[in-house]
Amino acid sequence: MSLILQNIAKHIVLTPEEETLFLSKIETRTVKAKTILQNAGQVCQDSYFVNSGLLRSFTINDNIVEHVLSFACEGWWISDMYSLLSQKPGNLFIEVLEDSEVVVLSKTHQDQLYLEIPKLERFFRILIENSLVANQERLMDNLSLTAEERFEKFCKKYPTLIQKLPQKQIASYIGVTPEFFSKMKARMLKK
Repeated sequence: MSLILQNIAKHIVLTPEEETLFLSKIETRTVKAKTILQNAGQVCQDSYFVNSGLLRSFTINDNIVEHVLSFACEGWWISDMYSLLSQKPGNLFIEVLEDSEVVVLSKTHQDQLYLEIPKLERFFRILIENSLVANQERLMDNLSLTAEERFEKFCKKYPTLIQKLPQKQIASYIGVTPEFFSKMKARMLKK
């Protein structure tokens, strides 16, 4: 549990009593690779903090093409924010990519914690603001950067994932086909 408390401590200070209360509202799960934690079309009820392992969020379009929105590795949070906040059916799947340990915080418990430990609202506001900034930056990158530049940014953001992820998932994240990605990568290696 120390990793999640360290994550919180980056933004707010909890008393030992508040830490105990927070820990009483979360659940730690060990999940196998290929487990789907959230399905598109369902109302999202949980946020996940990754203690170990790797998760991704993605959507599938009408042509049954996957579009990866994000990855979450150790120390990162992941959820379908639209669905979690609006309590409407979401568009995202959240999949476990390798055997992982996740901390689950339900929306119900999160709302209770806001009342019992008001400074946690500040913590989650900061997370949501950071997520908004990252999503806006990614949108701007997709509109203005070349595929090579997007790949270079991906490598900087997720340096440990390059060897772990299938090329098709990296290609999906940067918005190109796996075939284009393979050719682009070969060109980049020649430089």
